[in-house]
Amino acid sequence: MKTRILTLLAVAGVVALACGSSSNQGATGSTIVLGAPLGLTGSLTKESALTKQGYDLWLDWINKQGGINVNGTKHPVTIKYYDDTSNANQSAVLMQKLITEDKANFLLGPYGSASTATDAAIAEQNQIPMVEANGAAQSIFNQGYKYTFGVLSPANKYLQGVLDMAATLNPKPTTIAMLSADDNFSLEVAQGIIDYAPTKGMQVVLYKKYKNGATALTAEVQAAKAANPDILLNSGHLAEAIAINKAAKEQKLNAKIFAYSVGPSTPDFITSLGKDADYVYDGSQWTPQVKYTADFYLSVADYVAAYKAKYPSEGAPDYHVAESTAACLALQRAIENAKSLDPKKVRDALAALDVTTFYGKIKFDSRGINVYKPMVVEQIQNGQHHTVFPADVADKQAMYPTPGWDQR
Repeated sequence: MKTRILTLLAVAGVVALACGSSSNQGATGSTIVLGAPLGLTGSLTKESALTKQGYDLWLDWINKQGGINVNGTKHPVTIKYYDDTSNANQSAVLMQKLITEDKANFLLGPYGSASTATDAAIAEQNQIPMVEANGAAQSIFNQGYKYTFGVLSPANKYLQGVLDMAATLNPKPTTIAMLSADDNFSLEVAQGIIDYAPTKGMQVVLYKKYKNGATALTAEVQAAKAANPDILLNSGHLAEAIAINKAAKEQKLNAKIFAYSVGPSTPDFITSLGKDADYVYDGSQWTPQVKYTADFYLSVADYVAAYKAKYPSEGAPDYHVAESTAACLALQRAIENAKSLDPKKVRDALAALDVTTFYGKIKFDSRGINVYKPMVVEQIQNGQHHTVFPADVADKQAMYPTPGWDQR
């Protein structure tokens, strides 16, 4: 009888140990709520839709893994979206609602530097970490905030790679007409060119600003044509880039290089312009041709494949999609490293983060922005995006110089 009791106790102990081990490794914890206001209507609808695609692609993947692993417990994730109507003030109101009413554990950024700036103030006031992917203006990160982290290269870098590429071409272009919207992001991009051009033996012969969101830009293009530049640059967003390209054709502005900060990388640029989109360059945060080796999540090739499977009518993902997924990955890894859902501990883990993903290196300087990841240059050739610079990641050579409108 004694032997039987001891045997039963031993079996019970093994079962208890096994159950305890199982619950520790495979337990399901509370759902992590992430909050994200996006411009699902208004002037930034296209870019915001791409941002949401990037978030949702990661959301599918992490929940298939059972959620984010926090010290042995997997927490499913949900993302609560609100439509900020592409309005920065409304975005801040909704960000506060996400924190106060929806009890969001952590925050993902909106689209655009203006909304990111207002939302960063809300994140700071509430001391809730926000990881953002679509606000590149350095002014966001010069406020002394401790709770906002941007995974993307800063605004001043957006078009500098185009000048690096141009300096390698023959004949070398030397004169630049710089058009810019008057929002903080666009002005920082433009100032980056003004400061950088002389280091490449180039001269900005025209710098003209226009109202952010303007699409009647014939006068600006006429002024650029009068300056007869080798390079026409625009710092703005999708709608403005399309408007400038249309006006350049109408006014027969012929330059050797046309390059725009935001717009050409998106599917809508090609859809809107057709063959007139060919030859246009842009500085890109990421392309499907980059060759980063990821520490976790998916490889570059697997990421592209996952995107095409989820969004089969969209083609390859553009950089807005990729950087949005990267923001989620940064937050995920910080939570895992912190082994906690405590906002302060996750904030500290974000500040210490240093990983390489399919998107490239994610590491933040003391201000919270990622200055460690280079940008690339892509060009539209025969209706397709191709990486043309730097050479070690390029899949095509630049088609240069751009033929005149009458020769296309």
